[in-house]
Amino acid sequence: MHEGTVLAFDFGTRRIGVAVGEMMLGSARPLTTISAEANDARFAAIGKLIDEWRPAALVVGLPLSLDGEPGDMTERCQRFARRLEGRYRLPVALVDERLTSVEADERLRQRGLGWRQRKETLDAEAAAILLQAYLDTRRH
Repeated sequence: MHEGTVLAFDFGTRRIGVAVGEMMLGSARPLTTISAEANDARFAAIGKLIDEWRPAALVVGLPLSLDGEPGDMTERCQRFARRLEGRYRLPVALVDERLTSVEADERLRQRGLGWRQRKETLDAEAAAILLQAYLDTRRH
């Protein structure tokens, strides 16, 4: 797949960061953060985004420990990815998200955002970082 919109998700138990990118342009940007804990509300928000953006594919961040081992959230993210694939009938790629939140926080800090502002946008920024990594691997 070399063209089309891609949505990426940085899955968390409290929030899901969402980013959007274009395969052809090879660029990603933060989109929004879904701050619902109930699955029905989360999937309703995701469904609206999918209806609006009409992505060709989805990307989900896969949390691994620094040494590459699965952690507590790894299985939950894999289950979330399977649900996305089944519900929306779109290809879903899992992308290593190690240190994306750290990098996202640093980027937001460099932009001069305070803690509260960083907290509100951190997950979407992390989703953009993992989506950019995905897009970069597809270009080479």
